[in-house]
Amino acid sequence: MQNLAQLEQRRHDLQTQANRERKEFSLHFEPLEKSLSWADKGVDIFNFFKSNPVLLTGAFAGLAHYKPKLASRVLAFGMGAMKLVKSARHLI
Repeated sequence: MQNLAQLEQRRHDLQTQANRERKEFSLHFEPLEKSLSWADKGVDIFNFFKSNPVLLTGAFAGLAHYKPKLASRVLAFGMGAMKLVKSARHLI
């Protein structure tokens, strides 16, 4: 019976310690929260277009038809971004 009480007290102490450490840890990432949420949204958009390539192709075709100069800039930017991503993959 005494062993059970000791185990329950130990569990309570560990839960309290974990809660305190979790709060301290989250304080270090609070300044980055907004930037990380924007990055998460960017990843979501990328995954959406990756799973629906027809929408991306159609949007680019419409842009190329109505604003060809802007479309060429977007294409150049996209190609540069792809080169950057490929080179970053080799570094990891």
